[in-house]
Amino acid sequence: MKVIFISPYPTQGPSYRYRVEQYFNYLEGKGIQCVARPFMNSQFYNIAYRPKNITRKLIYFLLASISRCWDFIQSFRYDIIFIHLEAYPLGPPVLEFLWSKFGKTIIYDLDDAIFLRNKKPAYKIVKFFKFGKKVESIIRFSKEIVVCNQYLKDYATKFKEKSKIHIIPTSLDTDKFLPLKNTGENRKEPVIGWIGSHSTAAYLNELTDVFRSLKKEHDFVLKIVGSNFSVQIEGIKIINKEWRLEDDLNDFQSLDIGVYPLPDNEWTKGKTGFKTIQYMSVGIPCVVSNVGRNKEIIQDGINGFLADNKDEWLTKLSLLIENPQLRSSIGARGRETVIERYSLKVNAPILLEIILKGYNERHAR
Repeated sequence: MKVIFISPYPTQGPSYRYRVEQYFNYLEGKGIQCVARPFMNSQFYNIAYRPKNITRKLIYFLLASISRCWDFIQSFRYDIIFIHLEAYPLGPPVLEFLWSKFGKTIIYDLDDAIFLRNKKPAYKIVKFFKFGKKVESIIRFSKEIVVCNQYLKDYATKFKEKSKIHIIPTSLDTDKFLPLKNTGENRKEPVIGWIGSHSTAAYLNELTDVFRSLKKEHDFVLKIVGSNFSVQIEGIKIINKEWRLEDDLNDFQSLDIGVYPLPDNEWTKGKTGFKTIQYMSVGIPCVVSNVGRNKEIIQDGINGFLADNKDEWLTKLSLLIENPQLRSSIGARGRETVIERYSLKVNAPILLEIILKGYNERHAR
């Protein structure tokens, strides 16, 4: 069996890296040939979400568009077309429509509420070029749908029968994401950290007053990775670091406490809660907003902490700073949760079963 994996992003894109690419070794071990065809290459991705470089972005976009046309031609050599999010970033899902009409088997992976994007202010500039019912249409064209949570499954069932929709949470290779033996329990200044991207860095503003109040009672270092801008809070020692793929695991392991602030809205209900899982996988206790998928992942006070307001953020962060042994025990239980529910070993066989289902249905016709 040969499967072509179509996605917007290269390896640097976390959704592609963890929803698609990390499964290749397992699938190839089961006799499936996997070919990855991202729309953006690494050079394009590295500048796509940064200001300026308009000319370079346009050139990369045109080259990527030509390459995607070639992908469409080549796709007829493959048994399955696996689409992560979308095949082309603008306009209606023309490629998905053509694949469907030509009888190709499409498996569609949705891990974000991208059907809401036209409502987000950040996307008003490109709203003219977007197609409002794109995700709905791709779901209709696809044979099998993979989503990361119940919220997205409920959305998909509006357009597809339930038997065709499968939940696979975004997972981790727990043989790679391991706790460090030296957990930092004896550090005088525990490191509280946030690791993310430009698109979610604004949520850190929710914790500015929390960090100021926390500093009045405790010494700590705040480490911010991936915000694409320098975070400064008066009186607080902050390490601002650019996100780098090769440093990703080390950055998580360097923390003593992880934080994951999120607003409570429709957009965050579609998120996978993956940052929470990443903290837990390396044995780091975390305090996260009591919204969306976090409420399903975290048992408050057992494998992590949920926070509804600033007082709860302050109380629970203080508790972890004051109790190194609590950090250790919460972190250990968090890792157990990831191994049991969110590991590659648990969820890779489920993805294989879905791909085989699509393949067998095609050849049964």
